[in-house]
Amino acid sequence: MDNAFIEIIGVSKSFGSVTAVDNISVSIRQGEFFSLLGPSGCGKTTLLRILGGLEMPGGGKVMIDGQDITHMPAHLRPTNMVFQNYAIFPHLNVEQNVAYGLRQQRLSREEQMEKVSSALSMVKLEGFEKRGADEMSGGQKQRVALARALIKRPKVLLLDEPLGALDKKLREEMQIELRMLQQQVGITFVFVTHDQEEALTLSDRVAVMDEGKILQMDSPRQIYERPSSRKVADFIGQMNLLEGVVQSVGKRVTVRTSALGEVSVSENDQAVDVGDSVTLAARPENLRLRADSEPGAVRVTLAASAFWGHTTYYRVTASDSETDSLDVAQQDYAGAGRAGDEAWLCFNPEDLLLLKY
Repeated sequence: MDNAFIEIIGVSKSFGSVTAVDNISVSIRQGEFFSLLGPSGCGKTTLLRILGGLEMPGGGKVMIDGQDITHMPAHLRPTNMVFQNYAIFPHLNVEQNVAYGLRQQRLSREEQMEKVSSALSMVKLEGFEKRGADEMSGGQKQRVALARALIKRPKVLLLDEPLGALDKKLREEMQIELRMLQQQVGITFVFVTHDQEEALTLSDRVAVMDEGKILQMDSPRQIYERPSSRKVADFIGQMNLLEGVVQSVGKRVTVRTSALGEVSVSENDQAVDVGDSVTLAARPENLRLRADSEPGAVRVTLAASAFWGHTTYYRVTASDSETDSLDVAQQDYAGAGRAGDEAWLCFNPEDLLLLKY
């Protein structure tokens, strides 16, 4: 990447016989909100700690703004980190916690308070300067941690699941505020999370990780709509994964599945041959239920339904096989929606994604 601000080049890290980060190379732009997304143990936090100097890589190189920082001590790096547990000092008030990062700078009391005031203003905590650590909510503690990390204006802010300890409503509110804050300060954010929705909501780009490797790195929309593998498709959001066998290959690929019969789909840059076992992936919102048939529809039986407020999820089966169950998300199904009812499942073949691996 020509305009790379952070370059991670062939970085690896092992702990004994376990390889946590396996020869990863990533380029991150200046001012980008970049997320490392994956399940527990995939290596995302280890990679973040290598960026911050809290772990040293076993191989490879790390560059920030053209400077090789691979073996630079953490306190000399142009980075700062926000942890999941906030790391707020319980014996200090808000002002003292935020000012702690300035302790090595020779600033006058006036200069220090000016910086603290500016940092608290950024996170909307004006007037909380004298509030004790035990008098703050989880969301307020997270804001203090952010203010403390930003007060020295690092080139890169590293965030290790910083919203993980918050309840759902507060977490969603903080997601919006965190994104607004990042756009306000213009600092490069590298964010670690296992929450797919959080990564898609916040990020300019997302790297999906598993077993120490990056499976796919792209925009949130591209990762959601065009996952590059079955593993990514299965991890990101809800997805129906249908096993099939390739029947013919031409401008389009014909795949036979037990659930949908034969369908003709785009090749999706997957090199497949007749007889190959493949997967067809379909988002629940791209499937529709109808009480009456239409061309290409498949008869199904409703197994269960769940009302989610913004939509209703239906579990349907296309045969007696449990493996042929599909999830459908829609608001306007005209049928009764009772378990055991028959309906017609409709879909656009363009919404079925062919995946070989």
